[in-house]
Amino acid sequence: MSAVFVDTGGWMACGDRADPAHARCATARDRALEAGRTLITTDFVVDETLTLMRFRLGVRAANAWWQQIDGSRRLRWERVDSERFERARHLFFQYGDKDLSFTDCTSIAVMRELKLTTVITTDRHFQQVGFDVLPTVDPHGTRKPRRQREGR
Repeated sequence: MSAVFVDTGGWMACGDRADPAHARCATARDRALEAGRTLITTDFVVDETLTLMRFRLGVRAANAWWQQIDGSRRLRWERVDSERFERARHLFFQYGDKDLSFTDCTSIAVMRELKLTTVITTDRHFQQVGFDVLPTVDPHGTRKPRRQREGR
């Protein structure tokens, strides 16, 4: 499958021009699309991204992002069904030594099932569990700046 997974960190960086990783994540996304790769994400990632965008950037920014991805032929949504949820639960406790969110674990479960090896994200934890991360992440991690919300 010629596809790349997009995690919340990747979506947030692409959607927020003030994010330190904005240009690098947007370039990684654009290059994947130019190479004919499909972007894959999950309903859990969309939930997390919409929520973070609303609270960090405002509801207008969240809606603008939604309008870009909703119905896109270049993006495939994967639903986290009960089987994937159970695999994610197992991963969540298996990787107790890592700071993975449950949403990260649902992404890992889906990526492994689909045999995806690459993820666009700013989250270094995906590297820790064996995935190739685009763009290359800072091994020390990057904190996203808190911004004032607009359009409440």
